[in-house]
Formats: sequence, structure tokens, C-alpha cells
Amino acid sequence: QVQLVESGGGLVQPGGSLRLSCAASGRTFSTAAMGWFRQVSGEEREFVAALTGGDRTSYYGHFTKGRFTISRDNAKNTVYLQMNSLELDDTAVYYCAVDSMDRGSSDYRDYDYWGQGTQVTVSS
Repeated sequence: QVQLVESGGGLVQPGGSLRLSCAASGRTFSTAAMGWFRQVSGEEREFVAALTGGDRTSYYGHFTKGRFTISRDNAKNTVYLQMNSLELDDTAVYYCAVDSMDRGSSDYRDYDYWGQGTQVTVSS
């Protein structure tokens, strides 16, 4: 059974940093795209970043503006999201996801597996 478990969320002041991790189990995703999305209650799930498995191409949501970096460690079956210069509007639940077709898509409907989410709160 596939499981994705996020960690690393929490409360941070504006301008601070957090590093999210997502550990996958149940199968190996070295050739799949892994991505991050976020969601504020009552709003649509928003694309944050994705990293393909085959050619290791990264994609980012427009709002990240160079502040976020996605990376992965296939040996650990884990994807990371380094978030710097956090802003109040970055407050959301962050989800990791896997796209078995390795598309690096920004459309959440293209992703097969999802984690349970981790809360990120940016507040002074």
C-alpha cells in the first residue's frame, strides 16, 4: 500500500524558512514525478512545485518567485521543499503528491497518490 507522509510544517515568522519532507513507502517512485501543492480552506488546491523522475526537470508555481526549491533523494524515496522568505500568503496546508506518468504537471488531477498534508502557518 502506497503511503506519502509529509513533515516539517509549523509556525514561522514572515521572512523565515521551513523545509518540508515527504517520505514515500509501498513502492519506489524514482521514475515518477513528485510534486507539492497547497490549499487554503475553501479554495482550490494550488500547484507549488514538481520534479520529474526521468530528466529531473523542476517546475514551480508563479508565486514561488525563486523562494522555493524542490529536491528529491531517490535512495530515501523522499521529496523535499525548501521554502525561504516566507510570506503571510504562504499559509496553507501543503501536500505532496506523485504522478506516475512523470509529467511534472501543475494540474492536481494528474497526480495518483497524495499525502495527508502538513500545516504551514506564517505569522508574526
